[in-house]
Formats: sequence, C-alpha cells, structure tokens
Amino acid sequence: MVEKALFAILMDGIFIKNFLLIQFLGLCSFVGVTKDVKSAAGMSGAVIFVMTMASIVSYIVYTYILKPTNMEFLDLISFIVVIAALVQLVEFIVRKNIPSLYRSLGIYLPLITTNCAVLGVVLLSVNSTYNFVQSVVFGIAAGIGFAIVMLMMSAIRERSTFVSVPSSIRGLPQAFFIATMLSMAFVNYFWVIPI
Repeated sequence: MVEKALFAILMDGIFIKNFLLIQFLGLCSFVGVTKDVKSAAGMSGAVIFVMTMASIVSYIVYTYILKPTNMEFLDLISFIVVIAALVQLVEFIVRKNIPSLYRSLGIYLPLITTNCAVLGVVLLSVNSTYNFVQSVVFGIAAGIGFAIVMLMMSAIRERSTFVSVPSSIRGLPQAFFIATMLSMAFVNYFWVIPI
C-alpha cells in the first residue's frame, strides 16, 4: 500500500475534506458560536487542541491496546471517552485562565465532547489506516480547517450586522445562507485541484 504524502493529508484536512463545509460535521457549534470573532477564535483554538490530542491519544489506544487484544469493536466507545476527557481538560483550563472566554462560549464548550467533527477526525484516521505522524497531521489539519471556516463565518456574520437584512431572514436562516455560500465556494474551488 502506498502511503499518502503528508502534504496531501494536510490539504485533505484543511480544504478537500473540510469537516464543516464539505462533510457538514460539527454544525451546532459552527452556527452557535460564530456570532462574533472572539468567541469563534476561542472555540477554534479549543477544537484544534482537542482534535490534535484526540488523534494522538486515540491512535495510541487503538494501535497498542485495542488492536493487539482483538477488541477493535470498542473503538467508538474508547474514542468518545478520550474526547470527553480532553474536553474536560480544555474546559477546566479555559474556565481557570480565561473566564471571559468561558462565559462567551457558554454551552458550546462542553458540546465539543459531542461534536461529531472531532469524532470524525479520529474515525477517518483509523479507517484510512494512517500511521502516527499521518494521524497527527490529519488532526492538526482538520482543526485548522475548522478554525479557518469558523473565523470566516464569524467575520461575515459580524459584517452582515451593518447590512439591511429582512427580519424574517435574520439569525439562523441568514447563518445557513452564509454557510451555503461558503460551502459552494469550497466545493467548486477545492474539488478541482488534484492532489
């Protein structure tokens, strides 16, 4: 089997398989936190950390515990436990060191535990049979892709407050319209680039 180049994995995670705009995973926090750039940046940092650490720890758990003992069927449960523990760590650190960010993120910070994008990174790494370095690169790339889209969306939503928008479209419908336009831009641009 030919191993995939790290640059190709990096581009996959950031653009080609973007979890928010291409695979539509993690939309709850995407729509909920992107009302202002500060909250989106804080959430993005937390997601990058959790995705990267989840990729590292899950690879170790799967490769050195589940696979040798023929218990691969427990991968989903073990990955969820790893992600939940990491999110608790992030929540504790943010609450202790940046209380204003903790308050602005609200319920969305603990919701990273159930964010299907984080679980998707780990499952795709295992299903793609990535080695350790490839898993880490994919986790970092997916986090960066998540952050780029979160910051783009929050910047557009902040700027759109200065635009006259009919009241029936403000809020969630407007957020989904912006997300649709971003998704179309990603699909039309990045699917034509051969890697």
